Amino acid sequence: MSSLLGTGAPSTSDMVALFEVGIALALLGGMFLARRGYIRAHMIVQSSMVLVNIPVVLAWMVPQYLEYVLPDVGSELSNQFYWVPTLMLAAGIAAESLGIYILLVAGTNLVPQRLRFRRYKLWMRTELILWWSVVTLGLSTYYVWYVPH
Repeated sequence: MSSLLGTGAPSTSDMVALFEVGIALALLGGMFLARRGYIRAHMIVQSSMVLVNIPVVLAWMVPQYLEYVLPDVGSELSNQFYWVPTLMLAAGIAAESLGIYILLVAGTNLVPQRLRFRRYKLWMRTELILWWSVVTLGLSTYYVWYVPH
């Protein structure tokens, strides 16, 4: 298969990169929905983006990390081929976990009262910044792995 983006990357990597940028843009759009007072639409966009990301991460990103990074990460962590995706993995786990937690707190009664946050804007803004950090690290991983130097 040839690369969609002309980098020599597998087409699936191109599609995943574009998909993740799309999710990040949708999350940004969801933020603007909330600012305009469309809270229900905001909830639908944000929650669906967090949830639709899970299968992509499990089906594509985790297997790629396990195959290409994990076997040598201990001895090669100083190499950007290994530390960039490792940093993305750590930030991605944090972003997805926080996103799920926000969903549970804002959209359900499953989280006990003592574990619920009250400053929604702070946590949601933190999540948006964290998500965009992960997307930036993901695009950096794509660049390091597939763009000829």
